Amino acid sequence: MAKGRNNLLGVGGQRKKLSRAEQQGAGPARNDDRKAAEDRKQELVRKMRERAATQAAPEQDAPAES
Repeated sequence: MAKGRNNLLGVGGQRKKLSRAEQQGAGPARNDDRKAAEDRKQELVRKMRERAATQAAPEQDAPAES
């Protein structure tokens, strides 16, 4: 019987090195959340610009009254 058979240090593979963000629970999902937030922001800006353009257009087309 070999000595040290009950020493199981290192059994089970190595742990993945985690970045600080991943240790705090903000891993790859955080990047997806940021991308989704950026997409929503861009869509909102586009809608606001369209709305502003449609509201400004009738005011420019109307003749000036004096």
